[in-house]
Order: sequence, then structure tokens, then C-alpha cells
Amino acid sequence: MIIPVRCFTCGKVIADKWEAFNERVGKGENPAKVLDSLGIERYCCRRIFLSHVDLVGESLKFSVRDREGKI
Repeated sequence: MIIPVRCFTCGKVIADKWEAFNERVGKGENPAKVLDSLGIERYCCRRIFLSHVDLVGESLKFSVRDREGKI
């Protein structure tokens, strides 16, 4: 749902690079080249970026605030 702050395997901080990665890939850049330019070289970190599915918007549809119109 939300990109992890650290890599599950090696512990490197990766969350600060997610927005830049997502934006550049969305514009059509090659994901491998984007990861290289961001300094994500380890395959354990790369897999998190490549396999992440952003479901935050989907889960917000079911929040209490949306159903009742208040918090």
C-alpha cells in the first residue's frame, strides 16, 4: 500500500526516492535507468520499486470518513 521506508532485506532507506521514481517512470523513462540514476543498485531494493502497487487510493474508498461524511 505505502512504499516501505527501508528495504526489507538490507535496511537501506528507500522511501525518499519513491516519488522521483514514480514520476519519472510515469513520464515514460526506462525503470532500470531511473533506478540507476537514483542510486538504487542492490537487487533487493530494486525489487521493491519494481513490484510495488500503490493501493492507498483504493483503501481510502472504505474509510469511515467517506461513509459517514465525518471523522
